[in-house]
Amino acid sequence: MHCPFCSTPDTRVIDSRLSTEGMQVRRRRECMSCGERFTTYEAVELSLPRVIKSDGNRERFDESKIRRGLVKALEKRPVESDAIEQVVNRIEKQLTSEGVREVPSSRIGELLMEALRELDQVAYVRFASVYRSFQDVNAFREEIEKLVTATKSH
Repeated sequence: MHCPFCSTPDTRVIDSRLSTEGMQVRRRRECMSCGERFTTYEAVELSLPRVIKSDGNRERFDESKIRRGLVKALEKRPVESDAIEQVVNRIEKQLTSEGVREVPSSRIGELLMEALRELDQVAYVRFASVYRSFQDVNAFREEIEKLVTATKSH
């Protein structure tokens, strides 16, 4: 690791700690040449699958799209932003653990729907109405009835 102050390649690690739920290592380093100290972060570079869109096009996985969908569905709902980040992280972790190179966008949509069903039922119905292209009030009613039935059985 090169020193950011004098560019000397000779630095040593003073302290290492886990951060961000064990997904990152924080290292305090000291330059052996100029004596300055600095912090570096080391994280695992995950290979997320490519997304196969409904039209057959492929694109790289973009967590910001998941976050935007969640934020839009949860607009004016009493859900903390930390909960949104946890959902985004959980979906990324799920897709990574499956070990596939490509994933249909419909799979990501279903994971989002599952997460919203647990997080906030109103947001779930909002998201479902767009995701499943509800055409009339009956589609809303059917989805709400499914939700109520599922809630009663738990």
